[in-house]
Amino acid sequence: MQVLDLPDHGVKTKHGDNGPQVFDPVRKRWVALTPEEWVRQHVLNYLINDLGCPQSLLGVETPLDLNSLAKRADIVVFGERGSPVALVECKAPGVPIGQRTFEQAARYNSVLHVRYLMVTNGLRHFCCSVDHQRGAVEFLPQLPAYGTMKGA
Repeated sequence: MQVLDLPDHGVKTKHGDNGPQVFDPVRKRWVALTPEEWVRQHVLNYLINDLGCPQSLLGVETPLDLNSLAKRADIVVFGERGSPVALVECKAPGVPIGQRTFEQAARYNSVLHVRYLMVTNGLRHFCCSVDHQRGAVEFLPQLPAYGTMKGA
């Protein structure tokens, strides 16, 4: 798999009966190793090991209802009281991060109402803080540590 612009915390892989697999520490199971999953697992490890997000407060492929359509958010970070505080939308490294990706994250956020958004393809990352009351978006160099996220 491609080297990403994310810390390498030893993502576990193996060759299973159905091809390459990667271990998801949040779902606690082996899943198919696709390019998007490779990015998702590196982001999960970044959130846990670098930003201090408790593994138990992370959701992977979190279901949400968007205008009566069933969708799944790649990664949702929850606060200690169970409300979502951050959303991460992951794409495969070969998928450019463009307007469509931001619009997808914004649509999901219209349901989740999180303060922090990140979109990434593992090579390029864009993070922002959303002030829902003022309708303002501020781009950030990176997501803040969990202590800041949960207080938002």
